[in-house]
Amino acid sequence: MDKELRSYSGEIRAEQREGDVTHIVGYGSVFDVLSEPMWGFREIIRPGAFDDVLGDDVRGLFNHDANFVLGRTVAATMTLTVDERGLHYDIIAPETPTIRDLVIAPMQRGDITQSSFAFRVAPGGDNWYEDDDGVIIREITKVGRLYDVSPVTYPAYQAADSSVRSLLDWKETRARTLQAINAKAARERELDLFNI
Repeated sequence: MDKELRSYSGEIRAEQREGDVTHIVGYGSVFDVLSEPMWGFREIIRPGAFDDVLGDDVRGLFNHDANFVLGRTVAATMTLTVDERGLHYDIIAPETPTIRDLVIAPMQRGDITQSSFAFRVAPGGDNWYEDDDGVIIREITKVGRLYDVSPVTYPAYQAADSSVRSLLDWKETRARTLQAINAKAARERELDLFNI
């Protein structure tokens, strides 16, 4: 399955701890919160979804751009944890003029306040259903690969082809099931009419 990007418009901040370097901290994802509508469905990430990927080689990037590496888990310049709220990250920001001007200063001014994460769903790690209001929900229960967490300028959901394909597969399966149910009901009505 392809890499997917998701954003969370919650808390992210740059903080300088006394006598320490600047840290970029935030949540890449939160649990049990429905996303905004995207491509005809809404998404929710469940607790436990990240349990198997916290040991992945994950990057902290700015705007998902590999040219702006902020930290990396295997280099111990970024830590990932999961708490009751969601996937939390803490990046030790590089002490470079580029990162200070491009990322830290705008964060401190409140210009950059949102986060995103790039991932791949594990096989069988999502469920599709329709809620009582007719809204299609994709429930993610298991992430198969976590690529990066990123402070982002625009938290817009980016084209995630694999999500769209997965939604189309679910709709096709659902349509075939409904067709079979309707065909069976029609046959039963016909048999009732002829008292067979």
